[in-house]
Amino acid sequence: MSAEKSSLHTRNLHRNPYDFDKLISCVPELKHYVFVNAYQTVTINFSIPKAVKLLNKALLSYFYSIKDWDIPDNNLCPPIPGRADYVHYIADLLADRMDGIPSGNSVKGLDIGTGANLVYPLISHRSYGWTMLGTDINQDSLTNAQHILDQNADLSSVIQLKIQPDAGHIFTNIIDPDDRFTFSMCNPPFHDSEESAMKGNIRKTKNLSKSKKSKPLLNFSGQQSELWCEGGELAFITKMINESALFSSQVLWFTCLVSKKDNLNKLNNLLNKVKAVEVKTIDMAQGQKVSRMLAWTFIPDKNREIWFI
Repeated sequence: MSAEKSSLHTRNLHRNPYDFDKLISCVPELKHYVFVNAYQTVTINFSIPKAVKLLNKALLSYFYSIKDWDIPDNNLCPPIPGRADYVHYIADLLADRMDGIPSGNSVKGLDIGTGANLVYPLISHRSYGWTMLGTDINQDSLTNAQHILDQNADLSSVIQLKIQPDAGHIFTNIIDPDDRFTFSMCNPPFHDSEESAMKGNIRKTKNLSKSKKSKPLLNFSGQQSELWCEGGELAFITKMINESALFSSQVLWFTCLVSKKDNLNKLNNLLNKVKAVEVKTIDMAQGQKVSRMLAWTFIPDKNREIWFI
């Protein structure tokens, strides 16, 4: 039996080893991909795209009561435990100096780049009852996300979707003048080119399968907007910070994942330049790698409690 995944957040439902009997009861097809490895651990082969997707479907069904979750083969298949961690660290951020974690529909979150999988809004609402708006620049991704919502009628009033018509913007066209969000969240594209994304893709595949295949497998595929943008992570988050200043009174906490630690110094300098009143960097585990959540606000401490009334 595998040990508890202690690197995950203490409220993360995925700290314990997967109970494949329970997961298979939710998604029977998963049984074809489960085996006992050389360490006598029951697992799946994470280099097989179909296995990963079925595992995700089972996790979302068993732990979050999400019916009929699915994504196209050419979209990114996210690791559910790591995605859940981000949600729980946001909850901690909102709970700071409060009596407990703010929950329910009065907490409104904005997921930038929600993708076809819609995982952040799904976990956010099921975990804390938050209302979520998911945005993306890819209409096909949002069409699939809407299909997931259509299979789960109780979510239609608490998770909304909105297209970003201009890839040059992040919050503009999304946040209307009367909108107020308790937080925004984003897992930005990491790579700076398609070539870089492909090389990373092949490297991950080799690490998992221990093979010398040069063709990447689909569980590490993804649309362009999911994997890379010009200038990579640093350019994307720089744009996000600059644009956040334009909506400084409409979002309590802006947050974003930062994969490259070396980027933090430049990002913190920029946050100082745009006059963020508080900035936090929170280390967190994201699957096999260590990531961090960068959070900033323009709202003075004394004015924050009114966001939860």
